Amino acid sequence: MGQMFDVTTLIFLVLAVVIFLRLRNVLGRRTGTERPPFDPFGTPDRERDRSASRQSPQDAEDNVISLPGQGEPPAPQTGASTATLDTVAPRGSALNDALRQILSADRSFDPQQFLQGARGAYEMIVTAFAAGDRKMLKGLLSREVYDGFVAAISDRESRGETIESTFVGIDRADIVEAAMKGSTAQITVKFRSELISATRDKDGAIVDGDPNAVSDVTDIWTFARDTNSRDPNWRLVATESVE
Repeated sequence: MGQMFDVTTLIFLVLAVVIFLRLRNVLGRRTGTERPPFDPFGTPDRERDRSASRQSPQDAEDNVISLPGQGEPPAPQTGASTATLDTVAPRGSALNDALRQILSADRSFDPQQFLQGARGAYEMIVTAFAAGDRKMLKGLLSREVYDGFVAAISDRESRGETIESTFVGIDRADIVEAAMKGSTAQITVKFRSELISATRDKDGAIVDGDPNAVSDVTDIWTFARDTNSRDPNWRLVATESVE
């Protein structure tokens, strides 16, 4: 009986070793170089690698007006942001106090990053309006401003007019006003830009502007963002042109 028990035990041990070796061949062994498991709520590996390789200062700035599709950047150090506020508006001024209120409500806010994003948004909006690109405008404007822009585009199209436009550049962009209205931060920026623009009728004749002249343009635009929202995007909520 003892010998039969030993033989039986030996047979089971051999079978266990064989099964283990087969499982290891099928499942493989960890080498330390495996890809991480798929995360259905995260960025796919290929996109994550591609984003990291192409990141630039322009990409890093983009909370500012954080343009559609971009994530919220890391919050800056409080001390650095406070010091930056004093370079944008003198300490003790109404503008400085308002910017400090925005910073208190949104710890990721940085006025210099905001201005960089505002400059980018300004060019995109001006260019999209000239081209009649409603899709681009929709992601950058509040509903009220979007409706006004689209009405102007539709009116232009109904007359068969087109705009030839070349955005030359922005000479200056300065924060001139700021406010917290409830949980909504509002910042007004004065843009001084250069633009070549001409409007042609359906027959190609110029009815406004000059395709060979650079015009100086001054616009005062107000952007807003709900600081309680996870959406980092700022949207254009009001416009004013200065003749």
